[in-house]
Amino acid sequence: MKGRNQSFKTSKARSYKPKEKSFPKREESKSTQKTVKRSGKSPDEAFEMRLNKYIGKSGLCSRREADEHIKNGLITVNGKLVTELGTKVSPNDIVKYDGSLLKSEKNIYLLLNKPKDFITTLSDKHERKTVIDLVKNACEERIYPVGRLDRNTTGVLLLTNDGDLTKQLTHPKYNKKKIYHVTLDRELSKNDLDEIAEGLTLDDGFIKVDEISYIDNDKKQIGIEIHSGKNRIVRRIFNKKNYNVKKLDRVYFSGLTKKGVQRGKWRFLTEKEIFMLKMGSYK
Repeated sequence: MKGRNQSFKTSKARSYKPKEKSFPKREESKSTQKTVKRSGKSPDEAFEMRLNKYIGKSGLCSRREADEHIKNGLITVNGKLVTELGTKVSPNDIVKYDGSLLKSEKNIYLLLNKPKDFITTLSDKHERKTVIDLVKNACEERIYPVGRLDRNTTGVLLLTNDGDLTKQLTHPKYNKKKIYHVTLDRELSKNDLDEIAEGLTLDDGFIKVDEISYIDNDKKQIGIEIHSGKNRIVRRIFNKKNYNVKKLDRVYFSGLTKKGVQRGKWRFLTEKEIFMLKMGSYK
């Protein structure tokens, strides 16, 4: 890690654009009418989707988790309990999870440069400021933070209503890379840096970082790359060696950086970024 301003290389992906075919309007209208008439489907039926996909698009969970909710009798459609996998629903159906209404919405992907003193949750019973307060006017859809940054940690935070992607980015088996800029209360000795690089045993097991180095030869400023998603893992690593973390800033998360986004501001992901995340192209 060479310094504060780092460039991250990502693999290039070709964007697929299907060739458009032009049809005379009159012929297209007749063809469409014949198709609907032959199939006997109403407009709602033409837009039917599997129930687990509908639940996933609501942002509640991934499709696989939705199947478990269905099997466990937590889903109703139009007031009737549904436990059969593969059930299809239309846009006008009323789908509820444990009594709460679900809405299938278009997927939203938003990157926030989280400031200090905001907690990563949808709401707080103590009325503390949350990251949702910072993006409440971004879209009509209800979006959720992907993973957590604690109250005093700043930096890259993704919010979305895509349940499948959320699981892909947060489940330990996918091992998504994170890079942090750490400011310590005192200089990190070379011996302690080497020991952290070799790995430490914490209360919940052994942990080994991918890379650690000083930033601009300032021994209080540390760059650390890690794949673990354990709670407060970076702070606990330095606490183990009797250092206190004064500032913690996440500068990279699964291919996303905060470049060009001021603290407390946000932007929507580009189509390329969304495609790369879904394809698992980023580390």
